[in-house]
Amino acid sequence: MSDTRPKPLPAVDALSKPFWDAATQHRLVLQRCTACGYFNHPPRLACDACQSQQLDFEPVSGRGRIYSFTVMHQPNIAGFEDEIPYLNILVELEEQAKLFMVCDLPLADRDKVTIGGPVEVWFEDVNAEISLPRFRLA
Repeated sequence: MSDTRPKPLPAVDALSKPFWDAATQHRLVLQRCTACGYFNHPPRLACDACQSQQLDFEPVSGRGRIYSFTVMHQPNIAGFEDEIPYLNILVELEEQAKLFMVCDLPLADRDKVTIGGPVEVWFEDVNAEISLPRFRLA
């Protein structure tokens, strides 16, 4: 018998709400500084590059490359117990060097995953309020 709990859902707050609202429309938007053009992710109160507080959300392509990956074998992430082993990938988006997002992939993709391999975003509709940006091999 499985002791799996439901997967955790994001805690949407005032800072991240534009990101999650766009995701429910299957659009990927990230916070960008209007002063210097630097993308921040996850959203922050000030720009990581220049400390400006003039930040908006802008659409991004959803395309990137696998920067790193690991195979998860430990059942210590709530909601993922029945999926182990699975892949965690670190995606570097094409808009900016070191602009990262994290995602999981099914183990079936293990032989196809390579550092630098192309990926693209898709959206998993979890419920009426939450759609998760996910990545798949391109």
